[in-house]
Amino acid sequence: MLSAHDVADFFLSPVAEEEGEQITNLKLQKLLYYAQGYSLAILGRPLFADKIENWPHGPVIPCVYQTYKQYGAGWLPVTYLDLDKYQADELYILNRVRTEQGRYAAWALREKTHQEVPWQSTLRGQEISWELIRDYFQQTLPRAAFNYDLNRIKERVEGDFVSVPEFDNPQDLVTWMGH
Repeated sequence: MLSAHDVADFFLSPVAEEEGEQITNLKLQKLLYYAQGYSLAILGRPLFADKIENWPHGPVIPCVYQTYKQYGAGWLPVTYLDLDKYQADELYILNRVRTEQGRYAAWALREKTHQEVPWQSTLRGQEISWELIRDYFQQTLPRAAFNYDLNRIKERVEGDFVSVPEFDNPQDLVTWMGH
């Protein structure tokens, strides 16, 4: 299992060498929360074991907050990571969260989490339970998202693939397709 710091490293790493979105601790905390929620709902297991607490500005992973609190509201340093520590299904979750939630500004994510049941249903300073997070995300994520099971997908389509040979010219392809 990954640690919350491993997940934070993913979000603090640039998507491409020339890119490097600047992220604050506030935004990082919300991305970690969403990553945990997506994982619980889609994979049926937590992405990381670290607890998530209800803080005034939304869900927070205290151990990660402590690591980056020295930066205040400023930008956090970019990290470079070894993708080998992440499983394919974990990368699916992380990339999906980066795409779907990463487009929002930190304050917009804060406001968004304040409208969600896990934060609203937990007392300030208390741990937000994985069950509460899982149940909420299972209800709110699109149903199609729950079909991510590589082995099941592979079994269903493996027999339907047709091997396509390499062709020297377009006419050979047309001739092959006619058979």
